[in-house]
Amino acid sequence: MNAVAEKVRRVFEEQHGHLQLVTRADQVPSTYEAITDTWLTDVLCGGVPGARVTEFGFDAPDDGSSNRRRIFLTYNEPGEAAGLPATVFCKAAASLATRTVLAESGTAQAEANFYRKARPRLDIPAPETYYAGFDPKTYAYLIMMKDVGGTVTFPDERHETTRVQAENQIDTLARLHSRFYESPELGTESLPFTRWHVWWKDMMAASPGFAPCCDQAFGESEHIMPARLFRRRGEVWPKTLQSAANHAGLPQTLIHSDVHLKNWFLLPDNRMGLHDWQITTIGHWSRDLIYTLTTALTVENRRAWDRELIALYLEKMAERGVPKISLDEALHHCRQQLMTALAFWTITLRPAPEMTDMQPERTTWEFLKRFYAAIDDHDALDAFD
Repeated sequence: MNAVAEKVRRVFEEQHGHLQLVTRADQVPSTYEAITDTWLTDVLCGGVPGARVTEFGFDAPDDGSSNRRRIFLTYNEPGEAAGLPATVFCKAAASLATRTVLAESGTAQAEANFYRKARPRLDIPAPETYYAGFDPKTYAYLIMMKDVGGTVTFPDERHETTRVQAENQIDTLARLHSRFYESPELGTESLPFTRWHVWWKDMMAASPGFAPCCDQAFGESEHIMPARLFRRRGEVWPKTLQSAANHAGLPQTLIHSDVHLKNWFLLPDNRMGLHDWQITTIGHWSRDLIYTLTTALTVENRRAWDRELIALYLEKMAERGVPKISLDEALHHCRQQLMTALAFWTITLRPAPEMTDMQPERTTWEFLKRFYAAIDDHDALDAFD
C-alpha cells in the first residue's frame, strides 16, 4: 500500500469510527450519513431569507467510480415559496475503495476545481452545481448538482448517435477547447489542473497492475478485433505510453479526458452536454475528439463521418481564434490518441486489483469493439515515429 492509500485508509477509519456531522458549507461530508439539515440549509438556502431545510432523505446507493445518491428535500414555507430544489443529485467518495482510487488519481479534487473555477467561464452544456467541495486533508469530496432526471437523456452504447447529435458534440468540444487554448492560466491557481501526461504517469505509478491488466484484457478480446491488430499485441502498450507522453510537446488546453458516450447527455433540442469531470486535465484536444467520435458512433457511421466531423471541429476552433491546422495533421494526432483511450476500456474490462468495477460488461465490450475497429482503420500503431 502506498503512502496516499495508507493515509486515506487511516483517516477514513477514524472518520467512520467517530462520525462527525457537518453543519456548515465549508465542511465536506465524509459520507452521506454525515449530512445534516443544518448543512443542507447552509448550502441551498443562503439566497432566501428565513428558508431552511426541514427534512431530507436519500434514494438507493448507486456506486461506480464515485458513490452517487439523490437527496429528497423538504423546506419550510419561505423555502417552498422560493422554489428551492425538491431533489438534488450528488457524487461523493463515501466508500474506502472509491476514496482511495479518487485520492491516488487526483480526480476528486479535479472535479471540484472544474465546477468551482472552470465551469462558470465556459459556454457549454454541463451540469449546474449547488456545491463542489474537496477536503485535501481527508480526501473527502462531494458534488451536488441540479437533478435533471426526466429532462435530459443519458445515452449508453445502445444509443445510435445521429449526425446532428454528433455535430453538436463537435460544437461542445470546440467551445470547451477553444476557451483556454494555450492560456497562460493553465496550471495556475485559476485553472489548477494536472497536465495529461503527468496525470497518466502518476496513475501508472499508483496502479502497478494497470499495464498487465490492460494487456490481459487485450488478449481476452481477440475475438472482436481484426486479426492483424492482434498479431501486433506487443506494440500496443509501448505505443500507449508514447501516446500519453506526446501531449507534453503539443499545444495545450483544458480537456475532459474521459469523453465516452455515457459521459454525454442529450438535451431536448439535440444539444449534447458533458458531465463527469473527474479527469479534467491539461492536454491536447485530439484525445477528446477521437475518443468522442469512436465511442459515440457506430463503427459504420464513424467510418462514414469521422473525417468530415474532424474537419468541422477544425472549422469551429478556427472561428474561435485557434490557429488553423490541416486535416492531415489533425488526423495524425487523433490516430495517436486512440491508444490511451483504448486503455481506459481494456482496464475497465479487467480492472487492476485496487480498482472498482466501473461499467456494465455490455458497455465495455461494445466500446472495445469500436476502438479496435478504429485503431485498425486508422493504422494507429503506424502513426508514431
